Amino acid sequence: MTHTLQNVTINAFGIELAGHLRIPDGPGPHPGLVFTGPFTGVKEQVVATYAAALADRGYATLAFDHRNYGASEGHRRQHEDAMGKLEDLLAATSALADHEDVDADRLGAVGVCMGGGYALRHTAFDPRIKALGVVAAAFNDPADMQAGMGTDGYRNVLADLATVAEAEVASGQIEYINAVSDDPDVPAAMGGQEPFDYYGTERSAAEGWENRVTRLSIRELLTFDAAKGADFLGDTPFLVVHGRNDDFCSPDAAARIVERSGDNAELRWLDTTNHIDLYDNPTYVEPAIDHLTDWFGSHLASN
Repeated sequence: MTHTLQNVTINAFGIELAGHLRIPDGPGPHPGLVFTGPFTGVKEQVVATYAAALADRGYATLAFDHRNYGASEGHRRQHEDAMGKLEDLLAATSALADHEDVDADRLGAVGVCMGGGYALRHTAFDPRIKALGVVAAAFNDPADMQAGMGTDGYRNVLADLATVAEAEVASGQIEYINAVSDDPDVPAAMGGQEPFDYYGTERSAAEGWENRVTRLSIRELLTFDAAKGADFLGDTPFLVVHGRNDDFCSPDAAARIVERSGDNAELRWLDTTNHIDLYDNPTYVEPAIDHLTDWFGSHLASN
């Protein structure tokens, strides 16, 4: 099966989001999947790979640039707005449900990396989503952040970021840092060689991606609670596909979130070598797509 890609605009409560809607060839209406991806990512990168593959397997897929990123509107540019991203997902799900080629009773959500946590939190509070699948997901939890940094360390970082906020309010100037860097002397939100190997090279080339992010985005990462979505899924089927080797999105956290989510959650492991294997390495991406296809085929089947 093949598909047709349409450029669409989503009205997210007054903010216009740029999206790619892929409609499978053949008669509809089709089950629909809304996508959200990695921190700073845009619709032409990781989510495009998964959305295109699942469109070829019979799903209408909607990948889009979240507010402040890529071709979408929003201010502050390159700022991670956690609650805003949840509003984006609410609007994108509505746009997908309203499309004439989509079966609004067969909607699912897919999240990759940070998008996995956002997809979980969104699904927990939007019963229109009938099945959830996440890949190499980050399940942000402030309690885990505080435990890892220590109470004083966590509070000290928040105090530093509050000082940044004060300076920005006073001056009107936004402070930015690199999104990635392979130079330890250059501050970056995602430091180290592995993120740079994807975002800092041709592997991730996309016109809308920028190698910068607001410094206050770090506050969003430290304080947003995606993990609590696990407590509110009800009987929604939830699949976690995760790599056994992942230094950025903890395999232990993935196992804990599945246990916390209850009997309708399932964990499927892949023998990855690192986190970004599940971004674009066919050796791992293709099995992940197979798992998602199997999952949604079981839970979004036509009545």
